[in-house]
Amino acid sequence: MDRCARCHGDHGGGDGPDASLYKPLPSSLSDDKTGQLTDGELFWKISKGRRPMPSYENELTEEQRWQLVNLLRTFAAKTAPEAAAPTAKPSP
Repeated sequence: MDRCARCHGDHGGGDGPDASLYKPLPSSLSDDKTGQLTDGELFWKISKGRRPMPSYENELTEEQRWQLVNLLRTFAAKTAPEAAAPTAKPSP
């Protein structure tokens, strides 16, 4: 969505061309904090907005807002798998 990318950037990093115009700065949609939000929380934030982000409840259909939630999930940072904990040697 062009409207989102203006502030959040093409890859959700919070680094869009208009990002520096706002306080607080747009959040990164690929950080751990965003990744820990539930789908319902993301849907609510898109719907209701929070200054300086506008509400999209009356501009996008419910289906479009859920599609955005799915899009946001694709921005989630790919974390490296945790190192496997050492295991005890099997007894002979």
